[in-house]
Amino acid sequence: MKTIDVIVEGGKASAGPPLAPALAPMGINIGQVVAKINEETAAFGGMKVPVKVIVDPATKQFTIEVGSPPTSEIIKKEVGIEKGAGNREAPAGNLTLEKAVQIAKTKRNSLGKDLSETLKEILGTCLSMGVTIEGKNAREVIKEVNQGKHDSLLKG
Repeated sequence: MKTIDVIVEGGKASAGPPLAPALAPMGINIGQVVAKINEETAAFGGMKVPVKVIVDPATKQFTIEVGSPPTSEIIKKEVGIEKGAGNREAPAGNLTLEKAVQIAKTKRNSLGKDLSETLKEILGTCLSMGVTIEGKNAREVIKEVNQGKHDSLLKG
């Protein structure tokens, strides 16, 4: 079995690089692979998504495994921005704490040991991107989470 790791835009994989150069030598039908990737990543439209194509060169069979988009991609989609703030003077966007908790719940399997820790990782990503949380600096919200001010939201 051979594994090809690629990052594609949800629902918009193409038969060009990086897929074609990796799959062509194995004699795999690139069109079928692209169609399957696009079908399985359609829900992530506009986001970069990690994808594994697992190929059995002997039988020409393949399977697709779609990973979770990077946290920054999810935040960008939720806030409606193309990229984070280059300078820290003006925020790139604003995210509600409820949305940050929703993101934390979707990333729970890959990040922190509990929802509070995962939320703080999400907030840290917001901080590095220049995204505020309900108009506040993410550092301030992380302190509030540490103080237990949002425990009711985390338990819901």
